Amino acid sequence: MGLSMIRGGRGSVWLALAFWPCALLAQTAPPAPAPAASAAPAAAMADIPFASPTAAAVTVPSAPEAWGGERTGQEATLSDRVVGYRIAAELDAARHAVSGKEQLTWRNRSDRPVGSVYLHLYLNAFQNEGSTFFTERKVLTAHGSSRGAATLKKGEWGWIDLKSVKQGDAALKWSFVHPDGGPATDQTVARIDLARPVPAGGTLTLDIDFLSQLPRVVERTGWWGDFNLVAQWFPKIGVLELAGERGATAPRWNVHEFHFNSEFYADFGSFDVSLTVPGDYTVGAVGELQGQPQQAGGKTTYRYVQGDVHDFAWVAAKGYQALDGGWQGPGSPKVAVRVLYPPEYAGSAPSQLKASTDSLTYFSGTLGPYPYRTLTVVVPPFNAAEAGGMEYPTFYTTEGYDKVEPGTVTQYMSDFVTIHEFGHGYFYGLLASNEFEEPMLDEGLNEYWDQRMLRERKQDIAFSTSFLKAIGFTPSLGGFAVERMGADLKQPADPLGQNAWDRFSSSSYGTVYTRTATAMHDLEERLGKDVLERAFKEYYRRWHFRHPSVADLRATLIDVSGDARDVNQVFDQYVYGTARIDDRVASLDVAEVLPAAGTELKDGKRGDGDSAALAKQIAKQREDWKKAHPKAKPGEGPFPWRSTVTVFRDGAPVPQLLRVSFADGSHEDVRWNDDRRWARFEFTRPSKAVSAELDPERKIYLDANKLNDSRTLEADGSAARRWTDDVASLLQAFYSFLVTL
Repeated sequence: MGLSMIRGGRGSVWLALAFWPCALLAQTAPPAPAPAASAAPAAAMADIPFASPTAAAVTVPSAPEAWGGERTGQEATLSDRVVGYRIAAELDAARHAVSGKEQLTWRNRSDRPVGSVYLHLYLNAFQNEGSTFFTERKVLTAHGSSRGAATLKKGEWGWIDLKSVKQGDAALKWSFVHPDGGPATDQTVARIDLARPVPAGGTLTLDIDFLSQLPRVVERTGWWGDFNLVAQWFPKIGVLELAGERGATAPRWNVHEFHFNSEFYADFGSFDVSLTVPGDYTVGAVGELQGQPQQAGGKTTYRYVQGDVHDFAWVAAKGYQALDGGWQGPGSPKVAVRVLYPPEYAGSAPSQLKASTDSLTYFSGTLGPYPYRTLTVVVPPFNAAEAGGMEYPTFYTTEGYDKVEPGTVTQYMSDFVTIHEFGHGYFYGLLASNEFEEPMLDEGLNEYWDQRMLRERKQDIAFSTSFLKAIGFTPSLGGFAVERMGADLKQPADPLGQNAWDRFSSSSYGTVYTRTATAMHDLEERLGKDVLERAFKEYYRRWHFRHPSVADLRATLIDVSGDARDVNQVFDQYVYGTARIDDRVASLDVAEVLPAAGTELKDGKRGDGDSAALAKQIAKQREDWKKAHPKAKPGEGPFPWRSTVTVFRDGAPVPQLLRVSFADGSHEDVRWNDDRRWARFEFTRPSKAVSAELDPERKIYLDANKLNDSRTLEADGSAARRWTDDVASLLQAFYSFLVTL
């Protein structure tokens, strides 16, 4: 999901229901649009259980043969295709409804017969406020802001009606189930009881008639005016995971409800989809257009085909325009890139085309080749912004601007959202992690890789407008610094590896983006930029067209870096835990090392300890030294100085560098890399220490408070004044930007 850098905007600053035994609601086929429910036998589900409703970060790496094993490129297909969809759909533009006929094929990868399968009916999240989505939204948005906050009115709700489901000639029954213990009124997961079980290794074919009513755009999908983003619109089969895959110890159905703060997870397969729309509508979709569109009776039918993907979305809109481009890189086919946009946002289309092709270059070069032949970018119209910032394979939506000025915050936002949504094509698309249970593998890692790309572009957030640039006032901030500001480092509520829905608040879900990016930034600083990049290339090589877990990421990082200590520390503290870092310089004390007063034993006799005489001796030494060193700096003299620095750790341990600077301009670095709560370091040198600073190279972004990292011998308000001035400047620039919108 895309995000705005203003936290609380789209996809950035984003309850878990108690776990009760799965409730079952049954109906006979074909159902009425609003079916009556009755109890269904629980025994039908006993053989293969659901994945746990508390599933989250996996700790055990997947087996080498998981998901068919590593893809070498020598196989007949890019992925081990488990599913196939042939769909013929027609859009009723006046009603914003899609009628569809779907032939679903599914391969039983398990070692046992399967008597029931499960379908996601995502659009039912928007049919009423009794869904899991809306139930959770009420609670989570009370404790943090999020996208998807629109209120639906009469004529604006959305749903999927199953008209019939057949296995051959047999009409099948279905029931609504609640794998996560959601409300009985949720209908986003349906169990289909088969007439004939699918044997181990066998293939199931289902013929499904359905009607999808799009909601008014509320989140990720829907309509506004003559614009229709048709996403999560067809019945989609759940994932049957096997032992050794993402922590599973036996076959299980991974088929979570549509939660407010979660996205999607599905098997790789092939799609062959025909779309019929009014003749004056523009269409874009996942995959490649086959031949010329066919026109008849004022309607046009488009056929799109794409293999080795796990979802399909499309757009149909009146009055849209297209900007075409192309790209090709090492190991990739020639890619046709198309930006579809409404006239009011024509000014941003060239920028989004360039950001897309630049992303193809960067992600292909740093992770692995882009394997598809198309890339379609959709700019939603004004008033449909909630349809923006959303990703599907080879297809994503971004944000529109009437004008994109180079070097302004508008330029940054246009580029960032476009790059972010493209990046999902790798972390959500090709790596296909489970966004329900481990959202950090998609949103978090993608956010980190986006910021790496922007850093390489030397593209900071410029809080500037044309007027500010004209007067020479162009404040800016680096992307990782902004991520740190929104990462909730002082008191994190949830581990990064926690699932998407079982979180303290939507704002805590938002830290999946920001705190993951910050944690990966700090891990990069520990391991080295090149080492980290090699590790991610290997992660992509091992796991593209499969479904890695957090444990698989950790194992790859350790294998490539050889540094289990640093990798495990970051994962234990942040991915699996809620650690907080706040190291500080507690004190800086200096004292001259003067001849000691008092008595001493010399030649068998004790002196009288004449303090007055000693004082005269010290004074004379000072006077003589000043005459010999007329240009000496303050803090230098005839006697050495003992400088003592005390550091304190208010949180989890992290390797620190302490830099102590001295009056003569020199400095000394000391490593503090142990588990002590506090440590004291002493330095005896010709000149006294004037300052002490932890993390002088600013590598540890996870530190909750950077202002207490340093201390000077003399009071110095410049740092506080600088921070105050910077914040004031950024706010002034931001408010000036708002005025221009």
